[in-house]
This record gives sequence, structure tokens and C-alpha cells, in this order.
Amino acid sequence: MVEFIEYWKGKANIRENWFCRHIGIRQERLIDWRKRRGIANQHNGKMPREYWLSEEEKDAIEHFYLSHREDGYRRCAYMMIDQDIAFASPTTVYRVLKERDALRMRGNGPTKKGTGFDQPMKAHEHWHTDISYVKIGDRFFFLICVLDGFSRAIVHWDLREEMKDKDVGIVQMAALEKYPDVNPRYITDNGKQFTGGEFKKFIALHGLTHVRTSPYYPQSNGKIERFHGTIKSECIRRSTLVDQDHAKKVILPYVDYYNKQRLHSSIGYVTPFDKLEGRAAKIQQDRDRKLDLARQLRKLFRETERKSENQDALDCHPLGS
Repeated sequence: MVEFIEYWKGKANIRENWFCRHIGIRQERLIDWRKRRGIANQHNGKMPREYWLSEEEKDAIEHFYLSHREDGYRRCAYMMIDQDIAFASPTTVYRVLKERDALRMRGNGPTKKGTGFDQPMKAHEHWHTDISYVKIGDRFFFLICVLDGFSRAIVHWDLREEMKDKDVGIVQMAALEKYPDVNPRYITDNGKQFTGGEFKKFIALHGLTHVRTSPYYPQSNGKIERFHGTIKSECIRRSTLVDQDHAKKVILPYVDYYNKQRLHSSIGYVTPFDKLEGRAAKIQQDRDRKLDLARQLRKLFRETERKSENQDALDCHPLGS
């Protein structure tokens, strides 16, 4: 209305109070409308802003989230940005899903993150290793993994028939052979495989350091324990394992998926390998750029749409003929 009156006031050289009388509004109201033009409405409901998501974008967010039932809304938000599907912050994704009653609620109990020792500041500074039981048929096998504490990447793993000192040593040697130039600090629990003489010789031979967690205080080695819980719930327990070889064929693609595809919440929702190889900052910058560009495009689209509607109104009004 403000644009309509200003347009025809200039064309016809007529005072705006003339338009107010014929339209049926007070001139004070027109002045108030002019002051609030372009500002979001703060009363009697919400006025859509230029950068709000379109319904098509909301549909894409809901569809993607419902198609990835193993992933939370935060991980889905970053996955959609990385895959150029929808560009919205985790907070916006949460709001969209909540409005559509599509949000999967999870437990909100207290977390123990960050309650261990000082966190590593670079890759290969801390290596966590531990042993986890894997039952195949009527027999237990032993999953031995080495995890980088900075990136959460699985450096090496193996499924062994036994968990003796030599089995642990074989896995650690294979990990060091992959990264021969690193000098990590090993972090383990107090299992006999890590407190015995063989492991001490291995540490001394390679010039490494070794830290054992306090008894009954698992937080310090919680990163590797968390991975063991994740791989069991998302991979091992969902498969019918026939034998050791079959189990390795099942575990191998999951570890590759965990390292290279699965976004990890504790490292800013990037993959462990991206974090390990120093690509995390670039990924975060790309996400911010995509979000900012999406907001600008939404604003431009709505401005163009509003101008088109105003022009249609001018063309259709009796004074415009």
C-alpha cells in the first residue's frame, strides 16, 4: 500500500491525504506503515522474513531426516550441507522437525565428555587402544583397535582368536607401520596385556610413552570404548556372524564408513579421516559459505517475488488503468 500511494502520488501530483480518504485509512496509519516497511511484524502473528526456509526446503529436510534414522538432527544438518541438499543450521533443522512432529527424541542425560585428561591438540598425539569381546557362534573372539584421540579415526584394527600380549603387539606394530613417522602416547586401561613386560618392551623399543587410566575411572579411555559400543550396536549385533573370516568382512566396510563417511559429533560433525588429514577447517568454512549464500538467495527470491506482487497490484488497481 505504501509503495502504491508513493508511486501514484508522484505520477498524479496528488497529496497522500487524498489517497487516504479514498482508500479509507487514516494518514497516521500510513505514516506508521512507512516506518515499519521492511521490518518483521512483531504482533498479531509472524511475518515471513526474506531468509526463512521455503516449504520445499522444509520438505527436503524432513525427507532426509526420516531417511537417515540412525543419525540425529545435528548430523543430518551437516550432511545435507555437505551434499548440497538443504542449507540450514542445526537449530533451524531442529525447529523444522519439531514443528512437523518428525523429531526423534533421545535421552538428555548428563555427559562425561571432557572429564578425562587434557585433550590432544594434533593428530597422532594420543593413541587409545583396547580389547572388546565379539561372540561368534559359541565362541568369543577379540576385537583390538587403535584409535587416534584427536580425530577419533581408527588407525588399525584386527579380530584375533586370542588376546595375549603377542596379539596386542601385532596390532600395535601394524598401526605404527602405517604411520612410521609419528610418536604417539599410548593410552590404555590396566589390563594385563598392557601392564606386562611385553608391552613395556614394545613402548621402550619405539621410544613411545604409555599412560594407564585410573582403576574404575573409564572416562580417560572412553573414546575407544565409545567406538566399541558404536560398532557393536550399528554393525556387529545387526549381522549373523558365521566365523572369524566372515566377521572381518562385515567389520571392514563399517570401519571404512566410520572413518570416511560417518560425521562425528565430538569433532564438529566431520569425518574422522577429514579431521586426521587436516580438512576439518576447510569443511567448516565451506558450510558457513553455503549457509550464507542460501540466506542471500532466499532474500533475493522473496524481494523479487514481493516486487512482482506489488506490480501486479498496481496493474490491477482502478487508478492504474
